[in-house]
Amino acid sequence: MTSLLVTGGAAGIGAAIAAEGVRRGWRVGVVDRSASSVEGVSSFRADVTDAAAVVDVVDEFGPPDITVNNAGLVRFGPLVDLSVDDWRSVVDVNLTGTFLVARTVARAVQAAGTTAAVVNISSMNGVVPGPKSGAYGSTKAAIGLLTQQMALEWAPAIRVNAVAPGLIDAGMSAPIYADAEARRAREGRVPLARLGTERDIVDATLWLASDEARYVTGQTLLVDGGVTMSMLTTLPRPAEVEEPT
Repeated sequence: MTSLLVTGGAAGIGAAIAAEGVRRGWRVGVVDRSASSVEGVSSFRADVTDAAAVVDVVDEFGPPDITVNNAGLVRFGPLVDLSVDDWRSVVDVNLTGTFLVARTVARAVQAAGTTAAVVNISSMNGVVPGPKSGAYGSTKAAIGLLTQQMALEWAPAIRVNAVAPGLIDAGMSAPIYADAEARRAREGRVPLARLGTERDIVDATLWLASDEARYVTGQTLLVDGGVTMSMLTTLPRPAEVEEPT
């Protein structure tokens, strides 16, 4: 039976990933500081920044076939006003937590002589900066390079990839899209003309973890409806430039 371990899986996108694992008949573990809302999972109340607690979880759950590092934190506000405590808390959860969980899983997989897949959840803000997002974008950019380093060092037994969600109407972004004006404005900037959903991220994540992606490692997959690549479409050009010569 396939085993899936999801961090930050008590709610939001992490819970959706865990629920899909349950639906597929997998053995699923959820690591979160809050109790899981997903039925049929093993719920571990643990902080991903606590190295000893992470080891205890993996020892109890066993080496997972699939690990999804979804635990994340954001503290909004301009950098000039950002407190050191807020900076460190975001770095600790998003980057250090991803490292600690993946490292612990890698050690367990290597000791067991098995194979596995790890998917780290990044963000479009790790590719393009977002104003007033504090340390969030920096940590997500770092996850991209960390993913590549893990993929190089742990191959061939462990494939490591990342998913970078775009404008997703779920999880930490849900309050933004509760505002109808903000929702319309953001939808209008997406080439595919809609916001992303939990399902979009679940499918991309579990595809990267599946045997269908068996020759893919060290990659960050943008799941953003094309919004990241569309910046130039918002900039005007003289009409004569548009005319064929």
